[in-house]
Amino acid sequence: MHSALATDPGDPQHPNEDYASVALPASGQGGALVLLDGVTPPEGDYGCVHPVSWFTAHLGGAMLELSGSHPDMTLPEALSAAISRTAAIHQDSCDLSHVRTPQATVVAVRWSQDTVEHLVLSDSALLLERTDGSVQPVLDRRLDELPPWVRAQRDAVRALPRGSVERAAAGREYGRVVEALRNAEGGFFTAAADPAVAALAVTGTTPRAEVRSLTALSDGASRWVEVFHQGSWADCVELVAQQGPQALIDRVRAAEAADPEGTAHPRGKARDDAAVIHVVP
Repeated sequence: MHSALATDPGDPQHPNEDYASVALPASGQGGALVLLDGVTPPEGDYGCVHPVSWFTAHLGGAMLELSGSHPDMTLPEALSAAISRTAAIHQDSCDLSHVRTPQATVVAVRWSQDTVEHLVLSDSALLLERTDGSVQPVLDRRLDELPPWVRAQRDAVRALPRGSVERAAAGREYGRVVEALRNAEGGFFTAAADPAVAALAVTGTTPRAEVRSLTALSDGASRWVEVFHQGSWADCVELVAQQGPQALIDRVRAAEAADPEGTAHPRGKARDDAAVIHVVP
């Protein structure tokens, strides 16, 4: 088994809200990976005294321990328990009912001698490379499949000059629209304080004999494919396998620097936290 990971903050002056880790059980049979991308709240109160980086560290750690040490639990069951465990730590000090209570996207994979199980919630990505060389992206597309008028409003915001008063005002309005669809029927879902959301994740199982490698990406890393269009998912896996996770992040940073205002490649953040895990199970 081989594993490598890298993560890098989008803003060196701000804590990295991504989480990435790999665990191998003492038995040496199988393993697990967990990658989270914390959701950055807008400025102002969001009901919690803890930063998002605190939340992703606690949720990620709980998910890694539960998925790696409890093979009797399915990955959705492990995520549900991890959410409950994390919520219990700060429910007395924080308003966990706040729409912006700390939350995160989730990618989790667990492999044994026989199977590879996966779970994806929200817009982080898992790339499952088969032994025949094909690459299957496992994606939760609900954020991309919001009503057309919502996506049009998003694109209108991104078309305005970065830093302008007009963009700030339009961005606030768009944010209110998206908030109404967060963790709501017909919208999209992230791991926050409600353990029931785990049952809504994208899941699946693949025979281990059919899997060559696994690559998990936060959306700050997957933008190399999805935003900058510098290669396919297969190209992404090849780059990470040959040059390592940091090489992908470096390519993303170069693309961000070449388009600092998001003119050629509109995006919500000029730079974003990025995390990459690559495993050959």
